[in-house]
Amino acid sequence: MRKCPYCDFNSHQADAIPEQDYVRALISDLEFELPFVQGRPLQSIFFGGGTPSLFSVDSIVTILNEAEKRIPFASDIEITLEANPGTAEQAKFSGYRAAGVNRLSIGVQSFNDAQLQSLGRIHSSNEAIAAAKMAVAANFNNFNIDLMHGLPKQSQKSALSDLQQAIDLNPTHLSWYQLTIEPNTAFYSAPPILPPDDELGDIQQAGEQLLANNNYQHYEISAYCQSNKEAKHNQHYWLFGDFIGIGAGAHGKLTNIATENISRRWKTRAPQHYLAVNQQRLDNQFLAGEKLIEKSDLSLEFMMNALRLQSGFYISTYEHTTGLQFNNIEATINSLISQQLLQRESNIIRPTQKGFLFLNDVLAAF
Repeated sequence: MRKCPYCDFNSHQADAIPEQDYVRALISDLEFELPFVQGRPLQSIFFGGGTPSLFSVDSIVTILNEAEKRIPFASDIEITLEANPGTAEQAKFSGYRAAGVNRLSIGVQSFNDAQLQSLGRIHSSNEAIAAAKMAVAANFNNFNIDLMHGLPKQSQKSALSDLQQAIDLNPTHLSWYQLTIEPNTAFYSAPPILPPDDELGDIQQAGEQLLANNNYQHYEISAYCQSNKEAKHNQHYWLFGDFIGIGAGAHGKLTNIATENISRRWKTRAPQHYLAVNQQRLDNQFLAGEKLIEKSDLSLEFMMNALRLQSGFYISTYEHTTGLQFNNIEATINSLISQQLLQRESNIIRPTQKGFLFLNDVLAAF
């Protein structure tokens, strides 16, 4: 395996995967997190980061079975697994579906072989197309395709060709987003030549129109879906819901129901250390850090997530998830409404089209 030059996630190169040891560590980590469940059912599970489709079907079965023994699953739970389009991963799709995974997210990034090579991807365009078809054949009636635009030396014609190919595969959900150069990546050290800003804007505008013409709703900054196929898991954390993170480098956000304190927590990043914690039975050492979100920062934290959604948020959701009163920010909201950046419909606050385009300006007010 190798790490893609644009990737800043907690992924690592490895020649062999100590799969069973890692699964045991995940279960121990889940045990460590159980007090924070506080009686709530599990609404979604997301197997993400790195390449979880390298896991065997048996390991996914074990993880889901062990999780359900400890936390009740909601009747309509969404269980997503990120998958690469390589042939080896495709062969497991039916097994994942039988195990209870009901949504796939396929990391295509491009259908252009030259672009795939520039991005360090090891699959081909043909494998990407085959993976989407295999997902349907494996009875996944809900799947996402991840696709980038603004790639090195990419023209508008090439970007829209990529997008049309994705649409032709009829995914229920598309994550279509611009390549950004992040610190601590190979691209940051040796930046590729990207399209100029005016061309990036043209690609974005033309792509949004193409998606709309094909009945994909633009419901979040970089997310588009067919009717009623929004990603439940993503919507949950965009609306500031609590989530547990297990695994090396995993992050969580949790509310202590008794104290109403809200904190972010993260696990040790290095897989070797993560495994050693479990093997040596080191109490609490999965946790690498925890930070209480100060009351003064809660409004901004909430808005940074919720205003990514075209549909916005209910005032009651803001009050329930932050523990704050809406009237404390009502003057700020009204000011942004007067600037035509936000709009209010009864008890719902949502960004306008202008506000969606200038979200950083909106957030600066909080």
